[in-house]
Amino acid sequence: MSRYALRFASVAAALGLWQLLTSLNVDLWLRFSQFPTVADVARAFADRMAGDDYWTDLTDSLTRILSGFLLAAVVGVATGVLVARSRLAEDLLGPVLEVVRPIPAIALVPVSILLFPSNEQGIVFITFTAAFFPVMVSTRHAVRALSPGWEEAVRTMGGGRWRILGSVVLPGALPGIFGGLSVGIGVSWICVISAEMISGQYGVGYRTWQDYTVVDYPGVFVGMVTIGVLGWATSTAVELLGRRLTRWLPRTSYVPAGGRPRPRRLETPTPKPTPTPTPADSISSAVSSGSSPSASASSGGADDAVRSGPEPEGTRREHLV
Repeated sequence: MSRYALRFASVAAALGLWQLLTSLNVDLWLRFSQFPTVADVARAFADRMAGDDYWTDLTDSLTRILSGFLLAAVVGVATGVLVARSRLAEDLLGPVLEVVRPIPAIALVPVSILLFPSNEQGIVFITFTAAFFPVMVSTRHAVRALSPGWEEAVRTMGGGRWRILGSVVLPGALPGIFGGLSVGIGVSWICVISAEMISGQYGVGYRTWQDYTVVDYPGVFVGMVTIGVLGWATSTAVELLGRRLTRWLPRTSYVPAGGRPRPRRLETPTPKPTPTPTPADSISSAVSSGSSPSASASSGGADDAVRSGPEPEGTRREHLV
């Protein structure tokens, strides 16, 4: 079974279990009798898609999430690099960032209402805040983890500060940066939906909360499914972009189920055995060369004597001693 077929089967099994539990009104510890069935949600989904309000809410939520997330990506990467590379920036910005970072972005809704003249700008601010800190922290750690040898190599070849930033810092920190972006896009969806429920006038979160107040539970599930699909689509887009920009990284290969990866056997060439010469071979070679073995031996000894020459005087004295 292929991977895509396995994924489709898992989703189909989850939907089938949902339909079974809700249609039978199973009430054990969890009360599935209060849930709408899959068929009810599908009918409500079709009715919503036939109207204009659904697409208006979808467009508003996407505009808010993309505006806040893109702004957070640019500012978060720049701030992370600055704090990691400059001791002065770390001393000035570090304490303020570390104090504000633990505050949940959704808790800033009253602040956004006081600061911004419109709800739209306040929701974008909350989305920006939610995505900013994961991106900034991941970028800061990724830049600090770079090997100093790379920077020294660029300086040796005459590269300046901007050359190091463009050739070493940003490319080397890209895996960590996209890790922060993947986390940031998920947190942004959580906060933008919550902000729309509290102070929004349009959007998927606002419509989902309105359906809950009028006890339209199939409509609530339509909003939840829409949020899940949009979150999955944007997270996948960020991941694909990260893989595209970091193609130089080694990728982990999947191991087939029920087996282990087989190590490749390196075939080493076996050395050929050297034939040992026999007396018959030496006689035949001597005959072919036109000389006898004894002559060859005597000529070899003479050659060795000529090659070696007379012994030095010191060597002969040593032999005598």
